[in-house]
Amino acid sequence: MQEISHIMRPLILISNDDGLNARGLAALIEAMRPLGDVFVCVPDGPRSGASCSITDSVPLKCWQVSCEPGLEVYACTATPCMCTKLAIDNLVPRRPDLVVAGINHGSNASVNIHYSGTTAVSTEGALQGIPSVAFSLDDNDTEAPLDHLVPVCREIASSTLERGLPFGIYLNVNFPAGEELKGVRVCRMAYSRWVDEFEPCPRSRGGRWYWLCGKQVDEEPDSEDTDLWALRHHYAAVVPISIDPTARGLVEELGIRN
Repeated sequence: MQEISHIMRPLILISNDDGLNARGLAALIEAMRPLGDVFVCVPDGPRSGASCSITDSVPLKCWQVSCEPGLEVYACTATPCMCTKLAIDNLVPRRPDLVVAGINHGSNASVNIHYSGTTAVSTEGALQGIPSVAFSLDDNDTEAPLDHLVPVCREIASSTLERGLPFGIYLNVNFPAGEELKGVRVCRMAYSRWVDEFEPCPRSRGGRWYWLCGKQVDEEPDSEDTDLWALRHHYAAVVPISIDPTARGLVEELGIRN
């Protein structure tokens, strides 16, 4: 009898920081399904700005939301980083071939990677040695158009599956607001900072209260090789991010010399 070989489809793990009901999550699932089997583990509500925070003081509750051939969805009372950890360690049927995050409603370009729960998903994937990509849209409107991003996300994910990434590297992908997309640029992270971040909030009694607000200022607006420049000029910005933050140029200078 002739043996029939079965090729196992890639396993793609998805998480986010906007929660189970985010339109960006639905768009990313749509983008990934043709590429492999999709496993979703996301927070049960918004966790924006959670960065790589973990929960170790209370147990995490996790439950299956839906299951169908090629797509399994879980929600969890956890941060994006913890959802990713939990899925990889306990939930997925085998080691994922790719970890993707998003599509986030709001930019995660430049220094925002240090605060973002979306990029924390890809950070955790890279820490585990799994090729990982974070997708974000430079528009905080939860009703912003996403359909035009689906094929681009699919193309970037497909290329990452095929080519892989070096250990400890993930891709931070940001899309410009609006439906005009001139192309994709691989670039570096711009240097920017947040200013006027806190606004006093009047209260009737007790203590001082503040709203978090502020604006992001690009400190090098004329540099055409940065992610912020790409977004302003209607390009998708792809930045390779290393999880190793060592300032290698200072290692020898600051080291003890014999």
